[in-house]
Amino acid sequence: MKLILREYNLKLKHTFTISRESIDFQPSLIVELQSNGFSGFGEATSNPYYKTTVPMMMQDLEEIRTIIETSEIETPEVFWAKIHPYLKDDMFALCALDLAYNDLYARIKGKKLYELWNYTTEKNPMTDYTIGIASIEKMVSKMQELPWPIYKIKLGTKEDIAIVKELRKHTNAIFRIDANCGWGVDETINNAVELKKLGVEFLEQPMKADNWEGHKEVFKHSVLPVIADESCIIEEDVAKCFNHFHGVNVKLVKCGGLTPGKRMIEEAKKLGLRTMVGCMTESTVGISAIAHLLPQLDYVDMDGALLLAEDIATGVTIKNGIVSYSDLNGTGVTLL
Repeated sequence: MKLILREYNLKLKHTFTISRESIDFQPSLIVELQSNGFSGFGEATSNPYYKTTVPMMMQDLEEIRTIIETSEIETPEVFWAKIHPYLKDDMFALCALDLAYNDLYARIKGKKLYELWNYTTEKNPMTDYTIGIASIEKMVSKMQELPWPIYKIKLGTKEDIAIVKELRKHTNAIFRIDANCGWGVDETINNAVELKKLGVEFLEQPMKADNWEGHKEVFKHSVLPVIADESCIIEEDVAKCFNHFHGVNVKLVKCGGLTPGKRMIEEAKKLGLRTMVGCMTESTVGISAIAHLLPQLDYVDMDGALLLAEDIATGVTIKNGIVSYSDLNGTGVTLL
């Protein structure tokens, strides 16, 4: 195999603000693997919360370039297990590599990735579209700019209920709330009561990741389902979320790619947890990989490429929440 690394700085349409940061550009690493005349593509974006940068990912992959390039083509599970010990401290780099390898492997096999996994796509969930924290006027204008059936609304301010009340005046769409660890126990329980009246479907990670006693209290008393995000990073975390959350949001960059992500989703289903996959403002490269997990999900947040001023690839397309696959095999990605 040949390993090719590309660094991008993805410009966003709007400043994107959550409870802990604001960004105008999203640094991103694209990994390409070439073999037998085929190319596979993967992606991981930088993230200050997880102390990950694109140069760090590139360095970690360069250090094992020889191991990667001399590997035989085997199943993604075997390849991931082989590479994991070298990248166990850089799951973001492992994710980009794993996505590229899954894409390459499926293309060599002459199938779309979901076909290789024997998934059927008739009941795929629709994706939400994220509205970052801003002035109420700006948040309303973002909704009006892109009418959508489901909005994910970022909160974690002193005016959260007022924000949702105002947004509700302008749309009948389903609302999902992501406070990105910005609330406390009582605040979450009380907010859930008001937000349920306003047509909110669920809350995502309202409290700090390590507040397990608080999560259990909210799990018992919240009138809305609560989905883990920052509390569910790697495979071992799924079992921890049982009886603390109603579901888990699997982020491929955090767990190390599609290969462990699939296992996390399967484990969550066995435990009766609702399943979701979220994005980290990836381009269509990363978003197209997520799309092949849709048949296994209850919810999905894969709007990253829609938030960009300019994309760097073609692949899956999304219109009014509905995801359509590329005609190409693998994840269906082509770099522009």
